[in-house]
Amino acid sequence: MSENQPITHDYSSVRTHLEIMQGVIQRMAENSRSCKVWCVTLVSAILVLVARTGNSEHAAIALAPTLLLFVLDAYYLALEGNFREPYDDFVDKVHRGQAHTSDLFKIRPRGLIIKGVFGALFGSFSVLPFYLVVTATVLLAWRFVF
Repeated sequence: MSENQPITHDYSSVRTHLEIMQGVIQRMAENSRSCKVWCVTLVSAILVLVARTGNSEHAAIALAPTLLLFVLDAYYLALEGNFREPYDDFVDKVHRGQAHTSDLFKIRPRGLIIKGVFGALFGSFSVLPFYLVVTATVLLAWRFVF
């Protein structure tokens, strides 16, 4: 293929490019899921130790990994969204017949990550409610255990 040659959906390079982008998006989604799993695991372990020691003030320690994983989860969700936009744009270009070889294998997120992180922190149904429930659980354990 020469530089900047038009391409269509039947090119194997288009399929490969989309598979690479899907892989990146899938890894970001998996990282986001892992943040939630780690949060539950760490908070549960800390609360079990609090219950064993009988000192409810130590429950506050669970807020640190909760906050850290809340921000990290939002970061991965923002990255996922910033990779989905170029993916969708590339697919649209292929369908309109406007894709060229110069569009292939450019795997970069689009947009400002910090803006996406704040959007995910406070605007995503998969992030804010989850971490609010975890935080409420920690605060309830801190207040009412023993």
